[in-house]
Amino acid sequence: MPVKNRFAELQPEITAWRRDLHENPEILFETHRTAQVVADKLAEFGCDEIVTGIGRTGVVGVIKGKTDSSGKVIGLRADMDALPIHEQTGLEYASKTPGAMHACGHDGHTAMLLGAAKYLSETRNFDGTVVVIFQPAEEGGGGGREMCEDGMMDRWNIQEVYGMHNWPGQPVGSFAIRPGAFFAATDQFEITIHGKGGHGAKPHQTIDPVIIAAQVVQAMQTIASRNSDPADQIVVSVTSIESSSKAFNVIPARVTLRGTMRTMSKENRALGEERIKAIAPATASAFGGTAEVRWIPGYPSMVNSEAQTAFAADVAEAVSGACERDAPITMGGEDFAYMLEERPGAYILVGNGDTADVHNPEYNFNDEAIPAGCSWWAEIVERRMPAA
Repeated sequence: MPVKNRFAELQPEITAWRRDLHENPEILFETHRTAQVVADKLAEFGCDEIVTGIGRTGVVGVIKGKTDSSGKVIGLRADMDALPIHEQTGLEYASKTPGAMHACGHDGHTAMLLGAAKYLSETRNFDGTVVVIFQPAEEGGGGGREMCEDGMMDRWNIQEVYGMHNWPGQPVGSFAIRPGAFFAATDQFEITIHGKGGHGAKPHQTIDPVIIAAQVVQAMQTIASRNSDPADQIVVSVTSIESSSKAFNVIPARVTLRGTMRTMSKENRALGEERIKAIAPATASAFGGTAEVRWIPGYPSMVNSEAQTAFAADVAEAVSGACERDAPITMGGEDFAYMLEERPGAYILVGNGDTADVHNPEYNFNDEAIPAGCSWWAEIVERRMPAA
């Protein structure tokens, strides 16, 4: 089954929706306009139920099939939020909001799911119920967790859930997926090191927190090289070093380190946290200083269910003729993980072609991916809940 003809017909209309969303990006939970656009479109399509305010600013639409003898309910999820980035694409439909941009393609994800919702509302050629989920705050706010905590899964009796992300560097319209852990857990840390400040010409009269910080950064790299199983990925990155002094000739009294830890397994996640909390204070003490660690838990690892992943790959192959079934893991994070912790399901990548990478001010979603993405979502429904 190639791309559905209906989506080739709808592509100009879906593209227009996408570009309108691109012009009007909203960050985190502030997706008020976007949510209203989505709710209005779902009403226009004739969805059986539309609920706003799930997970603060999320939107849920319910589409019933021609029959419901199966009793099955499938959730399809797209994210709606943008990033705090100033756009540099020069597009005629570039962001009209300074400092905000759809630099990850969530405008495309939302538009594609709207396209699938329009088609499914028209045809209803399935036996069961579809719940289309439009989520805010994927980019660091945990909107997926908020929607789950609002009882979304139980309220609509969602039994399986499927999501999709565009992927630059992958051929347009092709797909990639893998079973098991796919995206990493994304924890953060802040380490404050206290020493004794003084004159840069008299280091012997100080306890230099800069030296301590350098040792802590080096020591934390041993978590991956000496504490963790080499086959179980872990990345510890210090991304910021800030001292209490900006002068050239002053040894500061305090240095703050900030960074992120990425892991694929619960075991490594616990190990990494334990080691960072042990290494920083012990290293500082060895040099006569002290260190405090503030741990900021992030998203859990996103784990695809085995059976649903195989099914999603079969559908992708039918749609495009190309699906990589053992895609490389990514150390990026994805809060669809929360939905997959509550229900079995799968998350797939659709090719965005040779474009700038996501989270880049020159990135743009490739509208040529729309028919493949819409077809995959629609075919998930029609194959998983075939018409009676």
